[in-house]
Parts: sequence; structure tokens; C-alpha cells
Amino acid sequence: MRMARLAAVLVLMLAVGEARAHDADILYAQVQRTQPGGPEVRARVTLTASTLSLLLPADADRDGSVSQADLEARRPALEVGFWDALPLTAGGAPCARKEHTAQVREGFVELAATFQCPPGPLRQTYTVLSILPSNYRVVLGTYGGEGGQLFADSLHPSLDIPERGTSPAQAVGPGLGGWIQLGMKHIFEGIDHLAFLIALLLVGGRLRQILWMVTSFTVAHSLTLGATALGFILLDAQRARWVEAAIALSIIYVAAENLVRREHRHRAVITFLFGLVHGFGFASALSAYGLGGQVASGLLGFNLGVELGQAAIVVALLPLVRLIQRRPKVNLWTVRVLSTVILGAGAWWLVERLG
Repeated sequence: MRMARLAAVLVLMLAVGEARAHDADILYAQVQRTQPGGPEVRARVTLTASTLSLLLPADADRDGSVSQADLEARRPALEVGFWDALPLTAGGAPCARKEHTAQVREGFVELAATFQCPPGPLRQTYTVLSILPSNYRVVLGTYGGEGGQLFADSLHPSLDIPERGTSPAQAVGPGLGGWIQLGMKHIFEGIDHLAFLIALLLVGGRLRQILWMVTSFTVAHSLTLGATALGFILLDAQRARWVEAAIALSIIYVAAENLVRREHRHRAVITFLFGLVHGFGFASALSAYGLGGQVASGLLGFNLGVELGQAAIVVALLPLVRLIQRRPKVNLWTVRVLSTVILGAGAWWLVERLG
């Protein structure tokens, strides 16, 4: 009974963690003067309907989804609850909002507004981040898409808007250290990647075998991450969806193998093949931030951050796994319970991602 309760709690934690990890925690923003030095400024923000619902009751008819009619009904709330929380200034003086629109697109909501601004450098403060969970951030790009991006979070909510013709990457960039942090953030918040690593470590065998597995996984996902980030492999929205489903399948396979097989001699090969798939998942996350002019530092830093995150997980869990393995009965139950939980979570994610 106690094991059953533990399994239920772990399944719930994994499911909730997955929702947090793969629910879009990014608001994409674009701000630009319609004419260089002109008074009219366009601003646009795209975000998921679930993110918008965290800011205000967007589902007006309470049917479980956000429609165009809901956005029209919530127009006054959007003006006060959203745009008033994104003040825009030029040369230190406030801009006047003239109009705003809201559109439901496939998979997200697009909010746009037009401002009348005095001369001077533009600066926008995203105070909405103080309302959202701490993992949320704003990614600022350009309408022309000619460069990289800037980032804002709850600790640093204000961004200086680059002038037209100057990419954000040329103005300010996260730098190598920033990309490393983003890579570590992704691996620690990517509960499906963590579940995969835990499933591998449960029956990892000797230290040499574990090193082979971790190395093969690292090499594999580095290959597909690099190839995708450099444009050798294209990963559109449909393919990204199938990648997420394939990651869930990899979790199901490894967890099931833990339950039915006693020997795991070929784990390094299996890990390499699945590592290729997980690399596409990392590339999808990296593409959301945009490399712009920081291709070398962005790719190196993000990948290094992922590796550091993985190493930290292995170093933290391996002594505990070794301690449990000294007691065969405890080890047997631990492998069975955790592998069953991970298998169930993988199946849940597979259904969710194919739905």
C-alpha cells in the first residue's frame, strides 16, 4: 500500500512537472517604430492561451478554451491587465497607447498595440513577469527578424529596444555564461529528460558502464543539437511535435526494459540512438531563444550548460543508487516502483503529445 501511494505521488509530480517544463514559459515580444525616428510604434506579444489565463480570466464563456469571441469579450481586461503592465517609454517620456488588438492563432494568442511616442530611445518594462511564475521570461526580437534576441525576467523586467537595422544580438546578448545558464535551466526543468536519465541510472551497472552511457548520450544529442541549430536539419512545428512524442517513447522503452530484462549490455547503443532524439528536443528549446549573431557562443554555451546539468544530476544520484544496490531486495523494489512510475509518466506524455 505504501509503495502504491508513493508511485501515485511520483506520477502526479512527474505529470505536473511535465506541464511546467513543456508549457510555453516564454512571451515573444516585438517592438519597433514604423518609420525611423517616427512617432508611431508597433508592439506585438505572442503567448500561449494558458499563459494569458494566468494573467487574466481569458476564457470568458468558460468552455475550457480561449476563442476569438473570448478575446473580444475581455478587451477591457486586456487593456488594463496586460497592456497597462507593459509600459513603453521613449527618451524617458511615456508613450501613449492608441489602439490594441487580440487574435487567436494556431497554438497561441497574438496581442498587438500601436503607440504614439516622442523622440528618443525606446524602453519597455514587462511588469507582467511579476505576476507569472519565476521561470517565465520575455524574449524580445524584431519585426524584420534580422538578428538575435534579448531576454527579460522578473528580476530584470526592462529592456532597451534596439533601433531599426541594429539586431538585439549586436546591442546586448546573454553571452557565453548566459547561454550556459539557459542550457542548465532547460535540463533541470525538462522533467522528461530527467526521467530518462533516472531510468538509465537505476540499472546502470558498473561505473564504466555508466560512463559509457552518459558519454554516448552526450555525443548523440550534441550531434543533432548542433546539426539543427546550424541549419543542416530543419525542425518545423510538426516535426518538433513528433520529436516530443519520440522522447516520450524513449522513456517508455528504457523503463520497460528495466522491468523485463536482467542484463543491459547494450545500453550504450540504445542510449546513443535515443540521445539523437533528445538532441532534437534540446535544439527545439534553443531555437525558441534564437541564436542570431551568437551562433558559436550560443551553441557552445547551451550545450555545455546541458552537459553540466546532466553531470550534476549523475553526481548527485549515483551515490544514492550505489547505496541502494547494496541491499538486493530494496534495490529490486526501487527499480520496479520507479521504473513503473517513469513508464506511466512516459505513457501519459506520449498520449498528451499525440493528442
